[in-house]
Amino acid sequence: MSKIDQLFERNRAWAQEITKQNPAFFSELALQQTPEFLWIGCSDSRVPANQIVDLAPGEVFVHRNIANVVVHSDLNALSVIQYAVEHLKVRHIMVVGHYGCGGVKAALDNLPIGLAGNWVRHVRDVYDAHRTALETLPEPVRFRRLCELNVIAQVINTCQTTTVRDAWSRSQPLTVHGWIYDVADGLLKDLKMRIDADTPLANTANRAILSLD
Repeated sequence: MSKIDQLFERNRAWAQEITKQNPAFFSELALQQTPEFLWIGCSDSRVPANQIVDLAPGEVFVHRNIANVVVHSDLNALSVIQYAVEHLKVRHIMVVGHYGCGGVKAALDNLPIGLAGNWVRHVRDVYDAHRTALETLPEPVRFRRLCELNVIAQVINTCQTTTVRDAWSRSQPLTVHGWIYDVADGLLKDLKMRIDADTPLANTANRAILSLD
């Protein structure tokens, strides 16, 4: 059996097990999706959103890209955010980075990685903004810190999108969070970036940065 055939076999076994546990699961799921959460995370295969927070299909709307970046010119990310906020009415957006991120490492070391280098340039901008503080740290700590700072920067970018700002202007309940995941132990860490309509963005970002250890 080829590896591709194995995937289909595993899919059938998974669907059968889910149906055994809850015979109505797929028929109910097919009717609508009503997630409360939008997860903006990294494409890294070690960071599966639903599994990390132990939620079933239909409970988390997910957007992933290299190094969990939110760029104001990225129509893909902006469209996902708009659909999640305006149509699905999610109440929480979680920007989730992870330690050991290859995209962040490429930005940190300024590595030539072809076309993807244009994308991780956004993370390099985060490095440049914090260069003085980062260069006082030993390399392993510097790498972890840049992963954290990148999340904080992308939370700021998310909060500054027109979709999020418009939601807040019409008093729609919406909170943006900054988290980081450790692939070494499977645990999430709250980076104290919790922003809603009434939260001063710059002050919260500064406090989050100062609280990093």
